[in-house]
Amino acid sequence: MFSKGKAPETPSMATPSAPLPSPGPVKKPGGRSAPSIISADLLVQGTLVSQGDMQVDGTVEGDIRSVTLMIGNSAIIKGEIIAEEVVVRGRIEGRIRARRVQLDASAVVIGDILQEQLTVAAGATFEGTCRKSSDPLNVQPVAPQITLSKPAQPTLVETDAKTA
Repeated sequence: MFSKGKAPETPSMATPSAPLPSPGPVKKPGGRSAPSIISADLLVQGTLVSQGDMQVDGTVEGDIRSVTLMIGNSAIIKGEIIAEEVVVRGRIEGRIRARRVQLDASAVVIGDILQEQLTVAAGATFEGTCRKSSDPLNVQPVAPQITLSKPAQPTLVETDAKTA
């Protein structure tokens, strides 16, 4: 009849004593988080740096540094890209430095590529130079050597005018 403890509450009557903590960022297997995404309607002016993966579908006027970078079909990038892996489906105007570069059929690259491994699909457009490097991420770009010299001074040739 008399008990020392309280009667157990039924689940329908239980009230939470504290709010549940919100979950942290979604993690992929291997400890990587979801990629950062620049959507098609976004214009970014400046440098982007990510310790993870990035997907660009919009326009970036500046440099990008990332682990992996996916350039979508509608993306336009004007600047240098430095990444472990780059997949290009859109347009890039600038230098690419990456261990692995893949240019898909819709890719347009106007600039130089410094890479360990390059794959170019049929239909891709590439205007520039490509060079293989064992460490493309740490190579400093070579500044063009320009030498200026004075043009030679024109010499005047006098002709003897004969007078009669």
